[in-house]
Amino acid sequence: MEPFELTASAAARAIREGRLTSEALVRSCLERIEARDPEVRAWITVDPTLALAAAREADKRPAAGPLHGLPFGVKDVIDTADLPTTQNSPIFQGHRPARDAACVSIARSAGGILLGKTDTVEFASGGRKAATRNPVNPAHTPGGSSSGSGAAVGDRHVPLAFGTQTGGSHIRPAAFNGIYGFKPTWGVVSREGMKHYAVSLDTLGWYGRSVADLALMAEAFQIEGMGATAPVALEGLRVGLCRSPVWSRIEPAGEAALLLAAKRLEEAGAAVVPFELPDDFSTLAEVQDVIRRGEGRASFLDLYLSDRHRLHPELADHCEHNRGITARTLTEAYDVADTCRPRFAALFESIDVILTPPAPGEAPEGLHTTGDHIFNAIWTVLHVPCLAMPCGRGPRGLPVGVQLVAPRFQDAALLAMAEAMAPVVDV
Repeated sequence: MEPFELTASAAARAIREGRLTSEALVRSCLERIEARDPEVRAWITVDPTLALAAAREADKRPAAGPLHGLPFGVKDVIDTADLPTTQNSPIFQGHRPARDAACVSIARSAGGILLGKTDTVEFASGGRKAATRNPVNPAHTPGGSSSGSGAAVGDRHVPLAFGTQTGGSHIRPAAFNGIYGFKPTWGVVSREGMKHYAVSLDTLGWYGRSVADLALMAEAFQIEGMGATAPVALEGLRVGLCRSPVWSRIEPAGEAALLLAAKRLEEAGAAVVPFELPDDFSTLAEVQDVIRRGEGRASFLDLYLSDRHRLHPELADHCEHNRGITARTLTEAYDVADTCRPRFAALFESIDVILTPPAPGEAPEGLHTTGDHIFNAIWTVLHVPCLAMPCGRGPRGLPVGVQLVAPRFQDAALLAMAEAMAPVVDV
């Protein structure tokens, strides 16, 4: 097995035990990028000299920190001091931030090695799509807006990468690329140095190729309960099978993956029961859309006024027309969200975790779309932790998966439950 093929957790263990150096791992990843990225196009900027120098420095030090010696990718809407942050926008070509975003600084403090910047939908919002292709079938989208990060981890260019989510920009690419993705509770991870689209929805997340990989990054961010949560037994685990209020948008491949995962879990001893959200939660997808567009106007007004001719028309539309969203409609949307969020935790009296689709089905064909975020919007607006997990392939040979959801601030518990479920679901 080549070093680039190792999961983050396996590579971390090999480095700790002296069986692998960070330099060898980074060099292997760079060779993989050189071989594969002309087709996949996951990266905007890679600096081999910087990455290898950082890896050599890591090899000189005793292993310390959960990410020691591990390379990671960064979505190019997140600031990095030593690499450009372009936002995939003509406005920011060559832009060099003065300092790292908080998440990059934390990952580096935990021993991580910045490998490069991954492609993204413009400003993680709309407008220009990433050039990235699905590594399983380049005629299909890798999802978005965290297109490059999802594809880079899926195609084994890098073991870990950061993405962001305002609607479904993080979880959906995980499903489309057959990898694991974690979106923590809103507010648990700092967003300082990250481009905002909708400040009350935007959340930083990360990708890996196992639940253990996701847990490594959660440890780096000192998420409450990491290291103190006992292993979860699958026997008797109460799993709520949630088709969600937007079930009419499901595709056969998405439905088949969800039901297959439920069947496998039930056969392994979990108690899988039907779960429905209350009727008044049914408008939350529309609420998310109103908040996203309403706050998007504030996020792009400065660029609209200063650089309108280079701002994509789709983003300028937030400032010019904004789909008729007014202060009143935005207030109403906030009030619905604020009412539903505290009630959500009470729904878990009879279940431990929700099992639901991460996307309608397989990745759509073409690069003109990144897919539909409809199966993510409700959970994003509820501010809850979500985890995407692979569950085989669909009829077109593309990855499909499932999504696990827990109440707010139950991030460590969700990771522990996912660790128990993965050997049964991801086979």
